[in-house]
Amino acid sequence: MKITAAITGVGAYVPDYVLTNAELEKLVETTDEWILSRTGIKERRILKGENQGASVMGIKAVQQLLDKTGTNPEDIELVICATTTPDVLFPATANIISNGVGITKAFSYDLNAACSSFLFSLVTAAQFIEAGTYKKVIVVGADKMSSIVDYTDRANCILFGDGAAAVLLEPNTEGYGMLDHVLRTDGSGEAYLHQKAGGSRRPPSHATVDNKEHYIFQEGATVFKFAVKSMADVAAQVMERNHLSNDDVAWLVPHQANKRIIDATANRMGVGPEKVMLNIDRYGNTTNATIPLCLADYESQLHRGDNLVLAAFGGGFTWGSIYLKWAYDS
Repeated sequence: MKITAAITGVGAYVPDYVLTNAELEKLVETTDEWILSRTGIKERRILKGENQGASVMGIKAVQQLLDKTGTNPEDIELVICATTTPDVLFPATANIISNGVGITKAFSYDLNAACSSFLFSLVTAAQFIEAGTYKKVIVVGADKMSSIVDYTDRANCILFGDGAAAVLLEPNTEGYGMLDHVLRTDGSGEAYLHQKAGGSRRPPSHATVDNKEHYIFQEGATVFKFAVKSMADVAAQVMERNHLSNDDVAWLVPHQANKRIIDATANRMGVGPEKVMLNIDRYGNTTNATIPLCLADYESQLHRGDNLVLAAFGGGFTWGSIYLKWAYDS
């Protein structure tokens, strides 16, 4: 039978510090009501302390995953870290995470496609499973978005939080796992959502720091319109070509960027709110941790054979959707 890549376990971690809308009211000109009505966010988690990067959260999420599944770290053959905020340019944050949990017989690397990185990483990892190359692969989404957020920028500082979550992928021959995907990019979107400096084009300097070029920049209205259409289009496309009706879909697992974007995607799919995984109110946009954090939060409600549609949109622009059939009962 055909080999598919199935998720067989989930682990997650969010920092203890809670940044509420009330606290943001003291930093910038905004209100709890304004934030909640436009984004659906009530609070977000922030990783505090010196020398604390995305890997700190990734290590905790992967360790929980290994413990929950009873997996020997030396049995892991590949680790992919989906991140937009790596600890350093090199080595890869995936390498740091692997070392932190005792994964010594695998190769590991980072994948960056902004907020779509986790979906892109899942599809990439699945190819190794489906080809029969590897049998145990971990994909971890980890981002410390607070490290690139300007907390004097009221348009962006309300949106983002920190967190990490990871999944274990293993081969399946019973028809469960990842069954289809649609992934897309449009490089012209760079102009509307990007980080101006910090790479080889504009290395760090006094000027780039003084001009606040190491923070997130976005033209919110343009990004919102493109995200609504793109996420909805690919999610609907995955449903159509797999002959899935709204009744067939157990859960929509959307990237948690903005509740209005999530609602638009669900409406396009014809999926009611009771079938939409939602935790943006507690975590905000954790970029590559949003989708696996949803899986972790809703794991107890998932059943073997459930049809899940994952959808994401990110800077660049990048976007995509995955259709998978859940492989186990919690």
